Amino acid sequence: MLKFILNNQEVTTELPASTVLLDYVRYHQHLPGTKIGCREGDCGACTILVGELTGQQLRYRSFTSCLTPLGNVQGKHVVTVEGLNTEGLNPIQLVMVDESATQCGFCTPGFVVSLAGFCLSGQTPTAQNAVAAVDGNICRCTGYKSIERAAAKVALLLEDRDGQEPTAFVAEKQILPHYFTSIKSRLQALAASSTSNGHRSRGALQFVGGGTDLYVQKHEQMRELATQFLFDQPTLQGVNLQENRCVLGGAATVSDLAESEVLQEYFPGFRRFLRLVSSTPIRNMATVAGNFVNASPIGDLTIMFLALDAQLVLSNGQTVRELPLREFYQGYKQLAKKAEENISAIWFVLPEAHTKFNFEKVSKRTHLDIASVNSACRLTVQHGLISTASLSAGGVGPTPMLLPQASAFLVGQEVSETLIRETVEIAQLEIAPISDARGTEAYKRLLLNQLIKAHFLTLFPHLNVEQVLRY
Repeated sequence: MLKFILNNQEVTTELPASTVLLDYVRYHQHLPGTKIGCREGDCGACTILVGELTGQQLRYRSFTSCLTPLGNVQGKHVVTVEGLNTEGLNPIQLVMVDESATQCGFCTPGFVVSLAGFCLSGQTPTAQNAVAAVDGNICRCTGYKSIERAAAKVALLLEDRDGQEPTAFVAEKQILPHYFTSIKSRLQALAASSTSNGHRSRGALQFVGGGTDLYVQKHEQMRELATQFLFDQPTLQGVNLQENRCVLGGAATVSDLAESEVLQEYFPGFRRFLRLVSSTPIRNMATVAGNFVNASPIGDLTIMFLALDAQLVLSNGQTVRELPLREFYQGYKQLAKKAEENISAIWFVLPEAHTKFNFEKVSKRTHLDIASVNSACRLTVQHGLISTASLSAGGVGPTPMLLPQASAFLVGQEVSETLIRETVEIAQLEIAPISDARGTEAYKRLLLNQLIKAHFLTLFPHLNVEQVLRY
């Protein structure tokens, strides 16, 4: 029996925990405002909010309900567009009308829910942040400028919040319904039943984290699989500092990385890199471990953590073992992992004071798109020489790749335009791209050349740009 709060009503269901939330709210709760679009987390028409207790705080994040299993909302607060209704249109809906930010209306509920999530997020109320909150919503007919204007007006609604708790502020200002102020205490009352251990049925055991890849790949089969949900297991949460290590729980999400004070301190640019990873709702759901296990040759997080020389902690529930991420991939979608193991933790040694890190990606869209080629670079420079180096690349082979020869070549060298040219030449000998829908072999080779150059030009701005790009 699963139990959670749906809008302002406590609900229970005996549906399989692997059932996606989208189907539950539409077909079992008859809330049609949550639309069926792509069923791949791409369009945002099915966006909902999920509120949960994190310590003593109530935190809301936007999710795509088409990829969210019911097992991941046990004991939480689920908000559909119907749960945002007030007497007449609420202020978010009003600015959408005032700015002509809707046309056919199919996508509009998703935009409204995403903007409501922004109002509940506690983020600095700027127009830029409001627009970023809808980066997972696609409109096919209105045009985005009117939506951007509406988002900027939503930010203005929050100008005088002045540190006030978000749910209290939006209720007081009648931006969202008053019942939001009661949710924290109601979730505390549900806390005793807030853990789901999975749904057992016929078939092999399937671990489920955020589900963002899994439900795209085998949406229909998931209802029939024996599942173990990892997303809310307390031992798999968090991003922590342990001596000189950064340790991530296996269920840490991309948004957890972006909000981590540890990563922000040691990698000031990391949040900017993560904005290139999918969209806000997917980042809120997608786990780092899930990205690794999906084994995409162009997984953005995999490429970043390869360059950081990440180590995996694999557990079967009884024993644990450690394995370098660079040894995890044995072939296309082939992992050095047993079926009964899951990634319980990920750790890497935090960088020294003179270490630099950069990530680059080429894709057709800025947000919510798969890279044609991506790359990460970690360099430590002391006394004018590179003392440690690690280059990784995706989209240039059957697996996410560390480039050991190019990395080793950099050690002991002085950064120069000539060094970049020689590094590019060595990297070309290590890769084996193929022509596919994202580009020809020659194009991918060219992209990797340019991304390696971009690493150096970003990290060492004194370099001669024209001379670097000439090769």
